[in-house]
Amino acid sequence: MTDPAPFVRFQRVGKTYDGGASAAVRDLDLDVAPGEFLTLLGPSGSGKTTTLMMLAGFETPSTGAILLEGEDISRRPAHKRGLGMVFQNYALFPHMSVAQNLAFPLQVRRMGRAEIKTRVEKALAMVRLEGFGHRRPAQLSGGQQQRVAVARALVFEPKAVLMDEPLGALDKSLREQLQYEISRIHRELGVTVLYVTHDQSEALTMSDRIAVFNKGRVEQCGTPDALYDQPANLFVAGFVGENNFIAADIGGSDDGHVHATSPAGRMLATPAGVHAGKAVIAVRPERVLLEPAEAPHVTRLAGTVSERYFAGDHVRLVVKLASGEEVAVKASRLDAERLPDPGEDAIIGWRTADAHAFPPDRPGAAAAPPSPKELEPA
Repeated sequence: MTDPAPFVRFQRVGKTYDGGASAAVRDLDLDVAPGEFLTLLGPSGSGKTTTLMMLAGFETPSTGAILLEGEDISRRPAHKRGLGMVFQNYALFPHMSVAQNLAFPLQVRRMGRAEIKTRVEKALAMVRLEGFGHRRPAQLSGGQQQRVAVARALVFEPKAVLMDEPLGALDKSLREQLQYEISRIHRELGVTVLYVTHDQSEALTMSDRIAVFNKGRVEQCGTPDALYDQPANLFVAGFVGENNFIAADIGGSDDGHVHATSPAGRMLATPAGVHAGKAVIAVRPERVLLEPAEAPHVTRLAGTVSERYFAGDHVRLVVKLASGEEVAVKASRLDAERLPDPGEDAIIGWRTADAHAFPPDRPGAAAAPPSPKELEPA
């Protein structure tokens, strides 16, 4: 059985400014399947929003083509693309009621009154705001306003919905609540969604696939678990989720594993683009073991606990190695009584399959791996 034709296709799309002096997007090739929830993830200036704006029709590609259901829409006006749009600042009409805001895109499409009324009521029920149609946006909370914005983008049954940092202005608890709401609506409607965010946890929670942008290019595109467990390079390893990084020299390999050494000790890891020479060993805090048993394919390093934090669902330790590097460890709070305190010695380690050896100087990667403190969520 063949895969369905892509619903959206970017073919070698580029976007330059200043007469070509600066490139926001470079040679982008990206397919979006029908009904898929694809997140464009990356830091500020990585090209993710520019990519979304080109699809929406608010920016014109400098090179390449954008196809929607097989048709080139690169030069088609935004209002003729049939796409819904949700912005971070809601973009609701303040002088209109909620129902009038939802009715507006239907009136523009010259639908009848009965059809408009039915669709508005259905859209309000979809975002669980029945009974709020008479209110003005200023009478709603931020979360309620964003639900209205989502409903307005969906009320005319668009071909796809584009969302540009829609939850960025909300507080953490409300943001998490709306993540699940948007995911629920996507599942129920089966509509194609392209979602832009710089929030890695948001991307991991909501997406079918994630395209990680960096300096105008896609570093890796895949499912959330693939990006988390098998990052393609040092940049993805540092941007998606949290990772520890230890500089090392690789002396050899066998059975698909590399043997590395550093002032911290001997280490084993899975090669990820490097089999010899300088490398950076990456291992996630939840994969770091405390007092691991001596066994084949298990790394053991000595260090001293420098910090310990209670983090709600886990206890976070920072262990300073002999090399001076610090390694973050996420331990179960059920083991809190047995965990070492600051100043105490500790043996940490990991299974070889849980660590990856990356080349340290890959173009586009961070010049120096971030420390555990720098990787802590804000």
